[in-house]
Amino acid sequence: MITMANFTAKDVAALREKTGCGMMDCKKALTSAQGDMERATELLREQGLAAASKKAGRIAAEGVAFATSNENNTVGCIVEVNSETDFVAETKDFKEFVKTCANTIIKQNPNSLENLMTLTPEESDMTVEKLLQEKILVIGENIKVRRFARYEGVVSTYIHANGRIGVMVNFKVSNDTASKDEFKLFAKDIAMHVAAANPIYLDEKSVPSDTCLLYTSPSPRDRQKSRMPSSACKKKKKKKKK
Repeated sequence: MITMANFTAKDVAALREKTGCGMMDCKKALTSAQGDMERATELLREQGLAAASKKAGRIAAEGVAFATSNENNTVGCIVEVNSETDFVAETKDFKEFVKTCANTIIKQNPNSLENLMTLTPEESDMTVEKLLQEKILVIGENIKVRRFARYEGVVSTYIHANGRIGVMVNFKVSNDTASKDEFKLFAKDIAMHVAAANPIYLDEKSVPSDTCLLYTSPSPRDRQKSRMPSSACKKKKKKKKK
């Protein structure tokens, strides 16, 4: 076994397994902490905060939209988490963080993004904000939880193109209806239709009156035609030459 200062190679591997950080980062942290595993972990978390601050100004325009619900489909959420590249959005660490956010939203019902950041997921001893800082350190990119929505009641969720589009639909039906296979298939079809068509409104009554006017008002050309006398619209018949 190779011995390094007050710790071993096995300690470095254990710290890497615990934090997900690179081997050299773990070695430096253990060296600074003189082999104290807890102190080394804290140092890496502090580095994560510093890394998050440095990367905060970088554009995070890629990522995923993730939609899910609890086991009996009575509470659902959809959350968008952004990264700098689509490559990172495909990684296991990134996807696990997104799922952690979604599960926390379902179970703890935060009322804002700021509130979500302060919550501690059931499977962790750190807040969502601390977990985010840790992921930024491990992955090396700016990551942002952009927005989320949560519904209680009968819900159906659908994810299209590996997270390019996420859909959650809330239905007003009885639990008896919701438990039927026919309804579940119907609900999934509706969610898929929303992903394909991207409707802006639920029904005709939901459309604001000014939007209706925008689509139903005649064009300037049509208005000009309506002011022209009917005789001006008739074509003159050509006289036949004898």
